[in-house]
Amino acid sequence: MLAGFYLKKLVHIVYYVIFIVVVLSIRIYQLCISPYLKPNCRFTPTCSEYSIQVISRYGLIKGIYLCLKRIFQCHPFA
Repeated sequence: MLAGFYLKKLVHIVYYVIFIVVVLSIRIYQLCISPYLKPNCRFTPTCSEYSIQVISRYGLIKGIYLCLKRIFQCHPFA
C-alpha cells in the first residue's frame, strides 16, 4: 500500500517537471527566438501564448494536442 503511494507521488513529480520544462521552453522561445522573426501568427492570442494557456488549463497531453492543432491551422511552415 505504501509503495503505491510513493509511485503515485513519483508520477506526479515527473509530470510536474515535464510541465515546467515545456512551459519554460515556450517562454525561452518567446523571449529569445520570437523577437527576431517576423510576426507570423494570424491568431490572437499568439500560438505561443495560447500554448501556455491550454497546457496550464487542460494538462500536458490535451494541451500539447491543442497546441499542435492550432499551429497546423496557422501553417507557419508553408
